[in-house]
Amino acid sequence: MNVAIMQPYFFPYLGHFALIAQADLWVVFDLTQYTHKSWMTRNRVLHPSGGWNYIAVPLANGSTAIRIHEARVQDLAATKNSLLGKLSHYRKKAPYYRQVAALIEQGFAAAAGSDSLVNLNVQTLKATCDYLGLSFHYKLASAQQYLLPQEMGAGDWAPRIAELEGATRYINPLGGRELFEPQQFVSRGIELKFLDFQGMQYATGDLVFEPGLSVLDALMWNAPEEVARALRDYSALVDP
Repeated sequence: MNVAIMQPYFFPYLGHFALIAQADLWVVFDLTQYTHKSWMTRNRVLHPSGGWNYIAVPLANGSTAIRIHEARVQDLAATKNSLLGKLSHYRKKAPYYRQVAALIEQGFAAAAGSDSLVNLNVQTLKATCDYLGLSFHYKLASAQQYLLPQEMGAGDWAPRIAELEGATRYINPLGGRELFEPQQFVSRGIELKFLDFQGMQYATGDLVFEPGLSVLDALMWNAPEEVARALRDYSALVDP
């Protein structure tokens, strides 16, 4: 079983979904200290005047004194309206604007009734996976009864949680390669692989393409099946 473990990001970039496409189980890692101004509460889309613009989730309690699973959204409806407003310039230019707006509505509707940041990010992630036709089987780390040592380093969480979940392979983005000691996985009978996602370049009308933006930008300009195909075609699993 392929396991991946990632923090709950807000409409993340395509590489996040390339990793989901490789995972049988996705563990939402929401146990550690909340990080201010991270990808958990913001991302980027094209700006109508050039370059990029932030989309964001204002929090009611955005403090480093809390754990990720304790973060609370200030106003869910206002966040949705702000997001749609930041995307409104795509309306007359991007061929899939209406579909993406519907995706956002679906994700926020699923998150209604809770002010949890983790819930919002998971529900919008799930809505995006549904749109792309990706299987998304997830668990919230904070909802599990993992027996974990109190003091763990940045590279220690993954091998322990992967073992507890019965993983035969753990996959991590290539950018986190230096965090891990391969022997920690080998000793547990787990194969360690890293996902090298090369990215997807696409036409953006009369706007200038910017790499590494939110998945929302890619979905504005491309059919979901084209994006799903790119997630496979531009990905490779590499050894430590």
